[in-house]
Amino acid sequence: MSATAGRLTIIEKCRISPPPNTVGEKSIPLTFFDMVWLLSHPVHQLFFYHFPHSKSHFIHEIIPKLKRSLSLTLQHFFPFASNLTVFPTENRLARNPEIRYVDGDSLVLTFAECDLDFHDLKRNHPRDCNKFHGLVPALEDPFKVSNLVKIPVFSIQVTIFENTGITIGLTNHHSLCDARTRAIEYPDSLDKMWLNLPQIRTLDESYKALELVPQADRVRSTFVLTRSQINTLKKWVLVQLPTLEYVSSFAIGCGYVWSCIAKSRVHVVGKKGEYDVERFACVADWRSRLATPVPQTYFGNCTGLCLAKTKTTLITGSKGFPTAVELVSTAIREGVESKQGVFEAETWLEKTFLKVPTVGVAGTPKLNVYDVDFGWGRPEKYETVSLDFNDSISVNASKESWEDLEIGLCLPAKQMDAFITISRKDLESMISHRF
Repeated sequence: MSATAGRLTIIEKCRISPPPNTVGEKSIPLTFFDMVWLLSHPVHQLFFYHFPHSKSHFIHEIIPKLKRSLSLTLQHFFPFASNLTVFPTENRLARNPEIRYVDGDSLVLTFAECDLDFHDLKRNHPRDCNKFHGLVPALEDPFKVSNLVKIPVFSIQVTIFENTGITIGLTNHHSLCDARTRAIEYPDSLDKMWLNLPQIRTLDESYKALELVPQADRVRSTFVLTRSQINTLKKWVLVQLPTLEYVSSFAIGCGYVWSCIAKSRVHVVGKKGEYDVERFACVADWRSRLATPVPQTYFGNCTGLCLAKTKTTLITGSKGFPTAVELVSTAIREGVESKQGVFEAETWLEKTFLKVPTVGVAGTPKLNVYDVDFGWGRPEKYETVSLDFNDSISVNASKESWEDLEIGLCLPAKQMDAFITISRKDLESMISHRF
């Protein structure tokens, strides 16, 4: 961490494996749904927990327990201690990459101490993005065994803020999946399409996952929409667009934030910015929507792309918010109900990397991150640190109520100021409206 971002001291770095002879050698071939993430950035998650204890207590009481409990857990979730294994170039089109575990494989567990203000970090107001980077671990570099390239897929960091709190940082390669992978059926052409990409055909030990880098004047903030506010926004939208049959809370939250982000960008850079198009992208869960339903125990990637596109002038105008909600709702409905289903995945590549302002979504309010308990009760705050890689937002159920939406975003400081002003003003205007 930089001087301005606080001081981070490594207490210990160790490798944790499942107990000997509890897993054996296992491998899980990646599906197309996993391979689409091979070129993506890692996922960085950060949990904040109350921990009013000394560093000495942490070292002597907590660290040994965490090591042992993690080892025991890994025997049941061995992919996390595995490596993404890529076969030689000449075999690459015939054999998909695999999540492979061999006896002795391990993940890196780091223990650290930080002198930043724990209470400030876990609040909702704008905070320097760089302060969070040192609290999530990087993935280890790839290595080669015989003619196989092996890429670590998971790492953990536990950081103590003495007498105050603890953070648990989790980093995973987005292609991580589980033993139910081959329950998914889809055309072989999709595998070949991705394996033929130059970046994947030439994948070797020089491959390196993207890392968080310091960015000047960029801040992260958390925006909460309560159930009452969401209901008010729904009424507003349905007055403006009475033909809409159904509007979800997710579409309301995403549409509202999308329109405010676009307005804040125009406010900062002016209407003559580099682009005149705005896009919104999220993924829909396809587990129950494929021709062959996926078992409930499936743990890997199985999502389809939902994409909305509009002119900047439409989403930043007087009807920008209802327009955004309608576009988001339509994109989700079409992504979920598409009769083409997985076959449309052939177009994902060109859509995903189109260079226009795109607000993506990480997380889902359907899985409540505030129910995660590592032994210290419910987390006091959750942050998706990997938002720093792009213009994505995080959308989760709120800590206070699963019916509220907690939305995280990272923006340049001036744009964040504009976003806060615009979002508050628009919200107050709609709340004061009499229906």
